[in-house]
Amino acid sequence: MAETEQTPVNERKRGSGVKMVYDILRDEILDLVLPPGSAVDEVQLAERFGMSRTPIREALVRLSGEGLIDTLPNRSTMVSNIDFLNMHTYFDALTLMYRVTTQLAARHHRAEDLTIIRARQAEFAAAVKAQDALAMIATNADFHLAVAEAGQNPYFTGLFKRLLDEGRRILRLYYQSYEDRLPQRFVDEHDEMIAAIAARDLGLSERLARIHAEQIVEQVRKLLVREGRLEIAL
Repeated sequence: MAETEQTPVNERKRGSGVKMVYDILRDEILDLVLPPGSAVDEVQLAERFGMSRTPIREALVRLSGEGLIDTLPNRSTMVSNIDFLNMHTYFDALTLMYRVTTQLAARHHRAEDLTIIRARQAEFAAAVKAQDALAMIATNADFHLAVAEAGQNPYFTGLFKRLLDEGRRILRLYYQSYEDRLPQRFVDEHDEMIAAIAARDLGLSERLARIHAEQIVEQVRKLLVREGRLEIAL
């Protein structure tokens, strides 16, 4: 009986260990503390966190599922590289999703959707004020996903979420280009989009979303490319 009662406790302890390792490594990858292509060693991580390799391995599996960790044919593990050479196709898809989801939100939103969108915007504004880059990444994604959900098309929402997830490290570079001090206009652009959505102005909503996306794309391109060369070590 005692053994049966103890098992769930052990499972909870292991689960909390997995989450701790996952959360820390995820933040370090997104914050580029662990750069793309760097090796990830289970033994070293087990020593670092003072736990067995089992929860380490489970945390790495979760990170792999998010595309942040790659396992190579020789079974070694590394932080996933960023595919800079095909970035233009990613930007095309991302910009399209900004435009489509914002326009649909203007058409289909309900009153409760606007409440959620405004709450997510308040969280983003607070993160910008605090110059907390990881919080900015998370709250920016939450804001745009709330807009997408207001559009009532789960297929677009799912695709947009995938694109935002894949672009988190790109967004980190983007914030670094401003030394994590985002200009107030980025907060203001969100407010303008909310106002257009609330007014059910489809044309203005789409146009503001396109401008918002294109300035992000242009800033990242300036950051990465100078005279036809990548400015970041691969």
